[in-house]
Amino acid sequence: MANRGRTYDKHVHSIKDLEKYGSEKMSKSHREYYNEGAMDLITLRENELAFDRYKIRPRVLRDVSTIDTSTTILGTKVKFPFGFSPTAMQALAHPDGEIATSKACASAGILMGLSTYSTIRLEDVIAHANGNPYVMQMSLLNNKDAMIQLIKRAEGKDQEPLGPVVSPTRPACWSPTEAQSLANAWLIDLSGAGFKALFITLDAPYLGRRLNEYRNNFGVPRGMEYPNIFPGVDVTNLEDSSEQMGYDSSLEWPELVSFLRRHTNLEIWGKGIYTAQDAELAITHGFDGIVVSNHGGRQLDSVPASLDVLRDIVPAVKGRVPVAVDGGFRRGTDIFKALALGANFCLAGRPAIWGLAYDGQRGVGLAINLLFDEFQTCMALAGLVHFSIPCPFPIQLTIDPANIRVHSNSCRNVAEICKDHLTLLQANGLLARL
Repeated sequence: MANRGRTYDKHVHSIKDLEKYGSEKMSKSHREYYNEGAMDLITLRENELAFDRYKIRPRVLRDVSTIDTSTTILGTKVKFPFGFSPTAMQALAHPDGEIATSKACASAGILMGLSTYSTIRLEDVIAHANGNPYVMQMSLLNNKDAMIQLIKRAEGKDQEPLGPVVSPTRPACWSPTEAQSLANAWLIDLSGAGFKALFITLDAPYLGRRLNEYRNNFGVPRGMEYPNIFPGVDVTNLEDSSEQMGYDSSLEWPELVSFLRRHTNLEIWGKGIYTAQDAELAITHGFDGIVVSNHGGRQLDSVPASLDVLRDIVPAVKGRVPVAVDGGFRRGTDIFKALALGANFCLAGRPAIWGLAYDGQRGVGLAINLLFDEFQTCMALAGLVHFSIPCPFPIQLTIDPANIRVHSNSCRNVAEICKDHLTLLQANGLLARL
């Protein structure tokens, strides 16, 4: 049929289809590690449901014969304003792990985020780049030497050895070979990386309580490595070693930024910003960008959906730094709505995992193609040719009153709440982005 998007797979026609078929190929333990979240899964569900509360009001009889979906992220032109969030241990979904994801992102020309807990060396992952941007996620570890080495490798700089990345006293469970591998970690070839930014995870001073991980007795499979922080070490031996693997829960704003700036010239983004107050602190202390994120509903349960928080963060930032958002993106229309609310680009993690599990690199490419086609179709049907071009004909985003929750302790009715939300959007120019 004329002007209809193409079909990419016999069975998979949406990200929800990909979730179904990809999840079926993973073991129960691995499937629930990726698919589920903290405690009662309230935030996990809300991340997706939030998109239903926002409706698009399209314009018609516009020239949409040529749609330009491209944008610039971290100084690099990309196919559309979307990338994959850093997601740990991708080899649990497919043996090719992060290599397959990298190849798919490079082929499509989109951003890829790499986790500290990647199962593949960062140099090997970025070796498949094709001009598309990469960012390195960094957890705030007790082991600062390991963090510094990771930063230098992400920069692609040769680095004089800083000494062993572990303390002189090794846990009794480590073999001499493992200890030597850690002590010599700085001998790895550090050339040829060149990530565009560090995404610093700010919302994980402790791990959230993910009940199915307890029920399934989930653990890192024996023999798996984290080659970017503990090369050559079977990390199952590190799981209970807070000295080396534990998160630093004592860091505050000035100390963190000072530490990072001493060791890198890369852009530093704060991932996990969730209030206007913290957005202001991030800017004040020199962060280069903000990622609105609740860790995919995997940390603190009962926080609001990322999309709803984005609506508060963008007015507070006032364009001083770029703002990205992740959490619950399953449709091209979801990306459109986030951009209309002021995001510069959007991220998702689980669709890449489902694609990997379904069919490796091809499956990840399938996830990208589905989201891209839906986003492009949404732009055309909304009467939008490019998101960055000012135009006197606004694309309007409204909030559906039927989907606004009113708490029992609130004396305001639904109409008042919706009016407040729409006034906020109008005041910040978010109802007229074209």
